[in-house]
Amino acid sequence: MSMIRDLRAVVRPSRAPLRKESSAPYDTTRDPATTTAVVDCAIYRDGRRVETESPLTPQEAMRLVRRDSGFVWIGLHEPTEDEFAGIAREFGLHPLAVEDAVQAHQRPKLERYDDSLFTVFKTIHYLDHDRLDSGSEVVETGEVMCFTGRDFFITVRHGGQGSLRGLRHRLQGDPELLAKGPSAVLHAIADHVVDGYIAVADAVQDDIDEVETEVFSPGRGGTPRGTDAGRIYQLKREVLEFKRAVSPLLRPMQLLSERPMRLIDPEIQKYFRDVADHVARVHEQVIGFDELLNSILQANLAQASVAQNEDMRKITSWAAIIAVPTMVCGVYGMNFDYMPETQWKYGYPVILSVTVALCLGIHRTLKRNGWL
Repeated sequence: MSMIRDLRAVVRPSRAPLRKESSAPYDTTRDPATTTAVVDCAIYRDGRRVETESPLTPQEAMRLVRRDSGFVWIGLHEPTEDEFAGIAREFGLHPLAVEDAVQAHQRPKLERYDDSLFTVFKTIHYLDHDRLDSGSEVVETGEVMCFTGRDFFITVRHGGQGSLRGLRHRLQGDPELLAKGPSAVLHAIADHVVDGYIAVADAVQDDIDEVETEVFSPGRGGTPRGTDAGRIYQLKREVLEFKRAVSPLLRPMQLLSERPMRLIDPEIQKYFRDVADHVARVHEQVIGFDELLNSILQANLAQASVAQNEDMRKITSWAAIIAVPTMVCGVYGMNFDYMPETQWKYGYPVILSVTVALCLGIHRTLKRNGWL
């Protein structure tokens, strides 16, 4: 256990809150001047990277590993079918797994093919924004596919974020951990991805709190003023995208932490339990986000209905007040010859006074009852 005592410190660097990070360009980790999808290819022996005079091809690296010892770690970014075909043949990867790795858009999963494991992770990146509106994107997803063998580890990455370059450098700084082989790299990537989920969940929680505050904050008259339902719906869609990345990963992490596997070092397997616990925690948060947004959306719609009812009550109240002089004027505008009040000396001021008194009485009654 002393060899991997600092495992968490290696794969979990300290991170600042996502909302305070600058919007730096994504590191695609692929040199635009080259036509190859291979980002990095290295041999690790006794936990240390074997330095070579020139960059190795995956085929050369694998031949050296088979001749001597250690394992090869190959990183690819969005390879085409032709670019990946030679690597698949060299490492004996199953055609179904190869097809999934090239086409992408897969749900998180863990599959075993002969002497290799195929794992799919969905990466989540929080998109910073000044103010959430109905057109804002909150999260962006990518994918990391991992092929784990006895003496090789292959990562296939899709999307403009989720670079593994920093993780590789941190692992290379801990030879004792890398000496555990490809399973140590698999755990590090799983932990790295899930740590990203935790950070994004905290940022999304801030957005939900902001929307909830706006929905229930008092407006004019002390009643909640509500907010744009489009903002709530957009945030709900982003939470659903988040849920699609987290929920399917529960079962794979449970299998990696509980079921003995030949390709997973027993010491490393213990640490998959921690990753599984974190996935379960984030899953519960995402489910809570979805339910909370449902409640906020319903509350916002209810407030809109209440506001409409308030407006209708005010319109109805003023219509009732206006009806009194309308009725009086209608009666005395009928132009009959025999209307006693029309010939009375005090008829006009009396009728006018009665009309004003009735209007004031109705206004006072309605205001006392909360209609005005």
